[in-house]
Amino acid sequence: MEGRARAPAVYSPAGYRGGMIARGSEPTGMNQELDYRELPTERDVLAPDGSEVRLMSETSRGSMVHCSLGPGQVSLPVAHRTVEEVWYFLEGTGQVWRKHGGEERVVDVAPGGSLSIPVGAHFQFRATGDRPLSFVIVTMPPLARRR
Repeated sequence: MEGRARAPAVYSPAGYRGGMIARGSEPTGMNQELDYRELPTERDVLAPDGSEVRLMSETSRGSMVHCSLGPGQVSLPVAHRTVEEVWYFLEGTGQVWRKHGGEERVVDVAPGGSLSIPVGAHFQFRATGDRPLSFVIVTMPPLARRR
């Protein structure tokens, strides 16, 4: 195919030029391990809001968890004092209520949608369909692991 640039090899240490790290800076606080985890079949934690949480990968700056709430269930309203989150919905349908500052909003959620939970925001969610509402949450800073 003429006219098309060839992509560099994915696993080529010789071809690595720093990626998204600014020149002259080095990653600090990164885990020494290159983490990989499969989604656990059983929950690790029952969250204070009543949802089931399965712990996934983490770094020193953030963590990822899988969260699920059974069909027809409603979580308890909560607020995080020190953690902000980004949610990505995988399965089921539901609604999420959020209140932050002077803004309050309820959104319908479904697979492929995402939302943010800023530090200090109050929120609550419910599964409205006949399947569990499941989603991935990225937290910053990382959640404290219960080992």
